[in-house]
Amino acid sequence: MDEILLKKIEQKIQDSISNKDDIKKLIKSLSTIDDSNSFALGIVVGRLYNTFFYQSQRILKREPTKQEFVDFLKFIKTKKSDLELLW
Repeated sequence: MDEILLKKIEQKIQDSISNKDDIKKLIKSLSTIDDSNSFALGIVVGRLYNTFFYQSQRILKREPTKQEFVDFLKFIKTKKSDLELLW
């Protein structure tokens, strides 16, 4: 995956961690389910996927390929412990 794109995704992970109180407030205001961890993960994954897709279009001037998406998934998997800091 493109290095600039990876840096943007990493930055979004750090932004999410820095703004975890806002994410928790969003979960509290919208969640009626007991498993708020899954809800939190959904919010963060949505942010990261949006960053991946939007930045691919902006930086690479095209939609991401299937292989880039696979690379994105592998990268996110390596960041799982960082994402768990959100809840």
